[in-house]
Amino acid sequence: MQNKIIIPAKKRKIIYIDDVNYNLITFNKGLSKYYEIYLGESALFMYKILENVAPDVIVLDVNMPNVDGYEIIKELKNDKRYCEIPVIFLTSNIDRKDIVKGLGLGAVDYILKPFNAEKVIESIEKQFTIESEIRKAAKQTAAEKRQESILIIDDIPSMLRTIHHALHNKYEVHLLSNPEVVIDFLRSNKIDLILLDYLMPVMSGFDLIPKIKGMDGYEITPIIIVTSERTAKNVRDSMLLGASDFIAKPFESEELNYKVERQLRLAKEMREKIENDFLLY
Repeated sequence: MQNKIIIPAKKRKIIYIDDVNYNLITFNKGLSKYYEIYLGESALFMYKILENVAPDVIVLDVNMPNVDGYEIIKELKNDKRYCEIPVIFLTSNIDRKDIVKGLGLGAVDYILKPFNAEKVIESIEKQFTIESEIRKAAKQTAAEKRQESILIIDDIPSMLRTIHHALHNKYEVHLLSNPEVVIDFLRSNKIDLILLDYLMPVMSGFDLIPKIKGMDGYEITPIIIVTSERTAKNVRDSMLLGASDFIAKPFESEELNYKVERQLRLAKEMREKIENDFLLY
């Protein structure tokens, strides 16, 4: 495990909140060699710790009496003092809706119990990689401006970074690598345009298009297919399913920005026309 993850010499500070004493002991035993660990049994203990400690990461159990993990993260994200601290959920809740809910509230990861130290360390250190900086930059940019929102769906991390780099200065950009959580994500977030990879495991881009188009509020949302397989059949099939445009990998940043801007403009004009027609009716 240590060959894969480089842990800095200066120990990061980790707060772990769980109402089960065994879990606290297990967590401390597995991670105290690498981090400064601060343990608590409830939200009250967490806030007492925060009075004296500036943590790098907060790890939360979900199912706790009085105030659960979902309520705690809402409070943290609404507090300017703590809203930038990465929060990881560590829980036995395996339902996908619970996972999407946690991520939608601002958690950066969701680890299932029973857990092992290697998995938790990997998740903690992942928050300090390029992907973490991308998420943070996107949130900061979105907070400073009212921007149109774009969702990028691709199972290749390097492609997510490439597209994000090309667009994040103009738009609020969201990244998803797992197509199975896309629908639940769209139910919780308002997205103006979707960039969708064609070839992905489990569910292809073509499988996703009709599912997205069948959702309330997404009937005319532009979907641009991004793929390395630009054949006449793929272009035709994607357009028949409801895609708005098609861009082939590798692509130039200028081409991507042009297509995104054009589709957003066309979608805006279409919405305005629909609203005007409705008012006239």
